[in-house]
Amino acid sequence: MIDEQIAYNSIKPLRNVSALWRLIEQLKHRKYGLPGLGTFYGFSGYGKTCAACHAVVASNDIHVRMGSTWTQAKLCKAILFELGVAPRRTISDMVDQIAEELARTGRALLIDEADFLVKRNMVEIVRDVHDQSDGVIVLIGEEKLPQALQRWERVHGRILQWVAAEPGDMGDLRLLASLHTPEIELEEVLLDRILRDTRGSIRRMCNSLDAVNEFASTKTLDIVTSEDWGERSFFTGEAPAPRRSA
Repeated sequence: MIDEQIAYNSIKPLRNVSALWRLIEQLKHRKYGLPGLGTFYGFSGYGKTCAACHAVVASNDIHVRMGSTWTQAKLCKAILFELGVAPRRTISDMVDQIAEELARTGRALLIDEADFLVKRNMVEIVRDVHDQSDGVIVLIGEEKLPQALQRWERVHGRILQWVAAEPGDMGDLRLLASLHTPEIELEEVLLDRILRDTRGSIRRMCNSLDAVNEFASTKTLDIVTSEDWGERSFFTGEAPAPRRSA
């Protein structure tokens, strides 16, 4: 737990970690009578899941990451597992259990990969839990999640806060560099290249920094410049060019 707390305190200044944390706090301290649903959405690689993981480390909230094949029963059981409650037999009873526990404890429920709620027509179960518990539920998903939720007006109309995850900036990159390349100094021009090539993706930044760290270790370098790195590519998200057959 101590190691997790150190990691949380180190990563918290990332823009999207702070943004999600503020969203949860705003929903918890909303005025009486207002809904407790929120949405945290953005493009893949912006660090939404990372933000969710770190948001719950220093809190008593819970984070459930949906799978593409999940059913209502699977979702309910996963939430109850995180709540430390043995599931009952029916979905209706499990929804009651979840709502009762969220209402009793005041814990926020973060449902990651919430796009699968839409694809599998499971959105209404979120409304049931929210209305029974009057609790805080944050749906985390891709950039088009807000538009997709419009099909369920009774859910869409209950969402109090829509927060968009932002692309990583130089501040995020410097913080990640301090974690991924702590023993190495990176030239400013090299950092600019990484930021440009990764196009704001936190995931690609981390992968690129790890590649630089391995390169520096292999070459026994304390400082890595753009010239040292040369024409090597970073993690840009582009697929490799097709090869010509012999």
